Amino acid sequence: MAESNRTVGAPAILPDVSLDPHVSTQSLPPFHAIYKEFLDFVWSSARHLGASADAIDDVVQDVFIVIHGRLATLQNPGALRSWIYGIVRRTVSDYRRSRRTRDAAGARLGAEFRSARPSLPSPLEMAERSSEVEMLESILAELDEPRREIFVMVEVLEMTVPEVVQSLEIPLNTAYSRLRLARQLFEEALARHEAAPCEGTR
Repeated sequence: MAESNRTVGAPAILPDVSLDPHVSTQSLPPFHAIYKEFLDFVWSSARHLGASADAIDDVVQDVFIVIHGRLATLQNPGALRSWIYGIVRRTVSDYRRSRRTRDAAGARLGAEFRSARPSLPSPLEMAERSSEVEMLESILAELDEPRREIFVMVEVLEMTVPEVVQSLEIPLNTAYSRLRLARQLFEEALARHEAAPCEGTR
């Protein structure tokens, strides 16, 4: 979730969106509100989708540039989060294939975005969480990509299954099946990891 004390200045330096009169945006929040509400969600999504540490700034920045440019085309405001996840997914994929370049709008947004990004945890917080994070990443690595992605979307990013269906464009039954198996495999892997230290002390 976004932090309440963030100052979001990005919308003031971006050009106005030309609204399509045939597209209803009555229920859509303004861009600056979307930026503030979904900043952490975009960061977490990009990280779990494999954006590298040195690319995360550019990835998240470009996601919001795309959101700003395409917001007027979103006809179903209720699908906002799944729509944003789809943009993150495509942007990360482009970066991982090294085919995306930054444009002039991205350069203008950069300074404001970097000043508003989530603060890094303290060394103590990092130390306390490191072992848990390492275990989680190790377990997730044992899942194949389709099951790992849906598990992260539901259990980590707290998306609903209907939002997953909209984002991934898969049948509802397929989504539930992947999630059920992913949860089962995760629990089995977690049990193995937790049992390993005990076995090592025998």
